Amino acid sequence: MKTYDVVIVGGGIIGCSIAFELSRRNVRVVLLDRQELMREASWAAAGMLSPAPDCPAAIPLVPLGLASLAIYPHFIPDIEEASGKRAGYRTGGTLEALFHGDAERELSTLVALHHGLGLACEPISIEEAQVMEPALGREVRAAAFLPDEASVNTRALAAAVIAAAESTGAELRPAVEVVSLVQEGNRCTGVLTVDGETIAAKHVVLAAGSWTSQLKQAAPYAPTKPVRGQLVALLNSGQLIHSVMRSEYGYIVPRDQATPQKLVAGSTLEHVGFEKAVTSGGIEQILTAANEIVPGLACAELLETWSGLRPGTPDELPILGPTDVDGLLIATGHYRNGILLAPITAKLIAECITDGKPSIDLKDFSPLRFLSEKSDD
Repeated sequence: MKTYDVVIVGGGIIGCSIAFELSRRNVRVVLLDRQELMREASWAAAGMLSPAPDCPAAIPLVPLGLASLAIYPHFIPDIEEASGKRAGYRTGGTLEALFHGDAERELSTLVALHHGLGLACEPISIEEAQVMEPALGREVRAAAFLPDEASVNTRALAAAVIAAAESTGAELRPAVEVVSLVQEGNRCTGVLTVDGETIAAKHVVLAAGSWTSQLKQAAPYAPTKPVRGQLVALLNSGQLIHSVMRSEYGYIVPRDQATPQKLVAGSTLEHVGFEKAVTSGGIEQILTAANEIVPGLACAELLETWSGLRPGTPDELPILGPTDVDGLLIATGHYRNGILLAPITAKLIAECITDGKPSIDLKDFSPLRFLSEKSDD
């Protein structure tokens, strides 16, 4: 029976980033995934690095998002140096364009909300917006610029994080499905695989995204549910798009500044279980929003369509930190923010394991919050 300091279950951006962070702290780590690494939500994500809340429920997440965004300028060079691969990190901010309703009122609310949360967001005139992004649709009614936001090429980042984790000594094992935790009394001592292999460890970290809840012993702490998002890749032969562009109904993320230019547009929010289909209605929704933001994209070549399953939670907040079972930690439920939150999640989970305490209070994200909810029913 093999023994490690830490077993990580789940090979997405969260699990692999934790593996990298722990292994460079000289922790003996093995990471297991039921399939190829990084092939679920991480591979599918558009890669916007935005700490802004997309709904009221996400407001408690803003400080964590800001902390993670602040780590990115260090996280990327560390990953690139360890892996020898580029991660496709791009700064330059986000242009928020409003096309519908009482746009000026919506803009005022948007700016006030951002400022109240400590987020940079400045109203700009339509003329300024069109100078910034000449391809912007002429039907825009109001605009704001969020200078601190960034983006990353998620597939390039995925490859770099995998290579970085391996280069620092983590053992990564795809195609190994975990079916149960191994417990001795109130202590988690490892995992059992579908092939009957027991892998022992001092700590087990569950980072399996939407699939975390499929592990019976994890479900009480991590009631994750999949939320499908469809996306489209376009080849833009028109005017270059310089920054991330977002509207009420969709977004466009540049992957490069080449001519022609690759763009990713998204996305849908669908509660359809573990079904990863791409649908005509979903693609129509995305393209309608993208073409409103940049009408010239109506002539863009359709390169690829795909979908992914984001790990949602009942309160739309991630699940981070130790459980009441000794040695068992959870790092899942990042919903739409897995790419953004990967650096801070890796740091905090590593601190829980190596220092005994994270540098940021994880009370709002504790796996125990779901147990207390059940006891109150």
